[in-house]
Amino acid sequence: MSISVEPLDILVFGAHADDAEIGMAGTIAKHTASGMRVGLCDLTQAELSSNGTVELRLQEADAAARVLGVAMRINLGLPDRGLFGTPEQIAAVTEVIRTYAPRMVFAPHWEDRHPDHVACSKLVQEAVFNAKLRRYMPDKPAVSLPELYFYYINDWTTPDVLVDVTDHYALKQEALGCYRSQFIKAEGENATPTPLNQGYIERVQARDALLGQARLIPYAEGFTVKTPYLVHLFGASRS
Repeated sequence: MSISVEPLDILVFGAHADDAEIGMAGTIAKHTASGMRVGLCDLTQAELSSNGTVELRLQEADAAARVLGVAMRINLGLPDRGLFGTPEQIAAVTEVIRTYAPRMVFAPHWEDRHPDHVACSKLVQEAVFNAKLRRYMPDKPAVSLPELYFYYINDWTTPDVLVDVTDHYALKQEALGCYRSQFIKAEGENATPTPLNQGYIERVQARDALLGQARLIPYAEGFTVKTPYLVHLFGASRS
């Protein structure tokens, strides 16, 4: 899809295309529907995935982005299983944050069974900190520290924030359905069974339903924060 460099309201990072959709596609769809500018940044091309090809996965990512109505999606082409937090990788993520100057940044939760998700979380935290340092990469203007939220992919804890995504859950399912190479069990000698094609989408839906149950709504997506969640007026956001 085309790339716009206008400032974003929300910038979502994932190690691989489909990470953001697993964790927060409903939230993305809800915010784009409200008129907010949301962008996605995939750190790697998932070239080590057991199923699919780089070219196919890029096509699937583009299709999912269109379903969700995002303003932009880019891929940094960092090495799959090679997110070691090098100065060059931190600089690459920092440059994206400075280029799009988002008000909010989202990253995978720092606890997850996939090491790349953990590494992505650490990279984004480093980059968010560096983005405000005016003497770091002085060729690009520093940006004020945006709000940083963490979304769940494989594992989850008690969330600090819930977003009601009931009205947009069909779009989440449609976006996940774009990744047929990952979530649909293919036939043939080159097809490999993985946790993703063994009822994974159904388990994501069950998780989102369970999160929603905490507030008696059909579906919710959960997020955590590392800094206290600021409330300007108690009761203002309660239904």
